[in-house]
Amino acid sequence: MAKKNDIQLLRINYLRGPNLWTYRSALETWLDLGELEDWPSNTLPGLNQRLCAWLPALAEHHCGVGERGGFLQRLEEGTWCGHVLEHVVIELLNLAGMPTGFGQTRSTSRRGVYRMVFRARDEQVARTALAEGHRLLMCAINDEPFDVAAAVTAVRDKLDDCYLGPSTAAIVGAATDRRIPHIRLNDGNLVQLGHGKRQRRIWTAETDLTSAIAEGIAGDKDLTKQLLRSVGVPVPEGQLAASPAEAWEAAQDIGLPVVVKPTDGNHGRGVTLDLNTQAEVDAAWALADRHGSEVLVERYVRGDEHRLLVVGGKVVAAARGEAAWVTGDGRSSVRELIDLQINCDPRRGITEDFPLNRIVIEEDDVVQADLQRLGLTADSVPAAGRRVLIQRNGNVAIDCTDEVHPEVAHLVSLAARTVGLDIAGVDVVAEDISRPLHAQGGAVVEVNAGPGLLMHLRPAEGTPQPVGRAIVDHLFPDADETGRIPIVGVAGSRHGAQIARLVAWVLQFGGRHVGLACRDGLFLDRRRVDPGDCTHWEAGRRLLINRNVEAAVFENDAAAILNDGLPYDRCTVGIVTDLDGLEALAPHDVHDTDQMLKVLRTQVDVVLSDGTAVLNGGDARVAGLGRLCDGGVILYALDEHAPAIVEQRAAGGRTVFLREAGCVLAEGSSETLLTRLEPLAAPAQVLAPEALLAAVAAAWAMGVEPDLIAAGVQTFGPVPAAVTLPTVPTAPSAPRSPSEDRKND
Repeated sequence: MAKKNDIQLLRINYLRGPNLWTYRSALETWLDLGELEDWPSNTLPGLNQRLCAWLPALAEHHCGVGERGGFLQRLEEGTWCGHVLEHVVIELLNLAGMPTGFGQTRSTSRRGVYRMVFRARDEQVARTALAEGHRLLMCAINDEPFDVAAAVTAVRDKLDDCYLGPSTAAIVGAATDRRIPHIRLNDGNLVQLGHGKRQRRIWTAETDLTSAIAEGIAGDKDLTKQLLRSVGVPVPEGQLAASPAEAWEAAQDIGLPVVVKPTDGNHGRGVTLDLNTQAEVDAAWALADRHGSEVLVERYVRGDEHRLLVVGGKVVAAARGEAAWVTGDGRSSVRELIDLQINCDPRRGITEDFPLNRIVIEEDDVVQADLQRLGLTADSVPAAGRRVLIQRNGNVAIDCTDEVHPEVAHLVSLAARTVGLDIAGVDVVAEDISRPLHAQGGAVVEVNAGPGLLMHLRPAEGTPQPVGRAIVDHLFPDADETGRIPIVGVAGSRHGAQIARLVAWVLQFGGRHVGLACRDGLFLDRRRVDPGDCTHWEAGRRLLINRNVEAAVFENDAAAILNDGLPYDRCTVGIVTDLDGLEALAPHDVHDTDQMLKVLRTQVDVVLSDGTAVLNGGDARVAGLGRLCDGGVILYALDEHAPAIVEQRAAGGRTVFLREAGCVLAEGSSETLLTRLEPLAAPAQVLAPEALLAAVAAAWAMGVEPDLIAAGVQTFGPVPAAVTLPTVPTAPSAPRSPSEDRKND
């Protein structure tokens, strides 16, 4: 078979928010199959066999068949290469550690051109997976060699570079489980949970409740011990030492054996244990001095090292370390024994995917120092049967949460509160964590700010602990709190800016600080801080990260949904006005009202279950979107006799319409009349009647009292002049949730 030309990637677009395809962020790619349009999978010799050999887990893909093996069935029956590429990319993401289940491929009005989309938590990771998947598929089609392992590594490396770390991801995942939205604020692990005034921020295991003073105290080990000792927390006696001679003098005062460590070190760097001679203390002082600003000599506490995680004053997880030993065979060096007997453990590795670290002598000063004390080096060959201590406590990664004695938990919680940390990793040395510390001579040796969570999330032994959930519950203690502010979204082509501005004004009139992003600009209350068209995603994000915003209103036209997706994951009120504007959407291959309806239903799909869709009841197709809404529905129309309005009222639903006497809010047969709704504005700013009805309906849906709605409309005025404020920089955000049958992973 002649070599086939490459599939062309015509356009790649990252959809950051809810969109035509899914509630979540996704990567949309336009593909031109070229000559492969005439070659479905079952006509390409060997393609299916090569794909299954390279990616065996394709057998698990359900595809449209709805059961295991569904995609393989489609391959054998014959499916087009755009659809095949979708599944190849998804499988590469799965293999790289970013599980993905959602993807779709749909034809366009141009022969051989398809729109392929797949779930994408991170844009750069998704682009890498697409590039590798494209190369893999073309090699499979043309029977050329391909290194699948290298492709998976490339995607995984990009994932490690770009995506959230495992501790942050655990917290974000727990927030998602509680329907709390999140926004990634930088390329690292700074994440906002919630929106506007109700937000909280995390930076791994630090929060916006974490005191900078407390963090400074925790970084000074000697000061920490003084404070803990004053409240009765057992700590080892210790002294600062400015020289090796002072260290040895302190060791003699304290009593041997001792520990020497830097006062402001971390991760165990520069810490040497169980020192009994002046030579050992001198060498340990030099090592500690390299890793910190001051050196501390402490009483050596016998036992295992434990890390207890305190969140909001409660111990929520505990892990224990254990010593690492090798046994000589009379032939192998210490370095070789470490690789043969310790590093061979599949739980050990060099990335955060592994609960235990590999031991590399050349990179660990403490291991080298301990070997030197035994008269050994990395190249020494221990005698057969000789046990050599390599690492005294190793990695703290054995879960012991259920073993912690209540008195130990109390003292550890007291230690965190004394330092002032809302989240702390407290290090305890004890022979038995299930016994009181005083009874066994145990002690608290350190209190750490910003503790790592991986040892509790992926312990080498024992049960993983839900520490991400504990942190989220600490930040949002009310079980029903979602961190959400009221959000109103306006979708359509008619009067969108007028509707959005009037809704924002009525909400502001009721005493809330309101953010508004619409065609007329970006507003914070009455201040217009950006005079440009702000119907795009970046402008919307500026409102959601603003700590002063108590409610937000967004104008979204179809083009904005197709280009970026919505700037929010869910909303309190979603308004759809009309199905006009097709002429502007030709570049998106949207040519008829059926397609437009699928785009604008996105605004209805994201309405919360306790929210409301506000729909134009004068258009039967728009009114029909109410059937797709998880929440309630209010219909509005100029004509109270419109069929959809009559049907809605007959069912006891809410409607808004005009009569000669004014605007009527009706619920079933009950009616409330709003009179004198003419706004006091310049003639050019007179409200369109449909805009007035939509805004009134939205305000009603938000729970605003009728009299306050009327007062807001009467005082609504023209667009204020722009106020020059500094531009707020933006950065890509993280994906959002949740799901619905048509739009889930």
